[in-house]
Amino acid sequence: MAGEPVITVVGNLTDDPDIRTTPSGDTVTHFTVASTPRTFDRRSNEWRDSAETLFLRCSAWRQEAEHVAESLTRGTRVIVQGRLRQRTFETRQGEKRTVVECEVDEVGPSLRFAGATVARGPRTGVPAGDRFAAAPAAGGPPGREDGERHAPGESELPF
Repeated sequence: MAGEPVITVVGNLTDDPDIRTTPSGDTVTHFTVASTPRTFDRRSNEWRDSAETLFLRCSAWRQEAEHVAESLTRGTRVIVQGRLRQRTFETRQGEKRTVVECEVDEVGPSLRFAGATVARGPRTGVPAGDRFAAAPAAGGPPGREDGERHAPGESELPF
């Protein structure tokens, strides 16, 4: 939806991701990212916390939820990009509460201080218009003589 606040947060997971299945059958994983702004103090030659720690509750859905639960653990430094959502609910004591959460669009480990091995998962639900999924439209670019749609010398996906 246009106009939604999109944020990027870099921080550490405070606990292992919590994966669940909703009554409708969708998979959701919840996790919290802790991010503390730090500055380097040249006089003391050490890092200092420059503000309070932000604890941001995040949720990832469907296949991404499964990947998060399989790949990330407590303490992992992550980069999360998503949309802020405000949710109001009522506690068991009848008090109204409002929380701001991040509905995750993208998440992954930070490679600044660590390495990672990427394993591509199977694609489910190819988006319409994907250049590798559908035949070219009439008048579109022709395929090769052998029927393949790759550029000369291109035998795999370009990534």
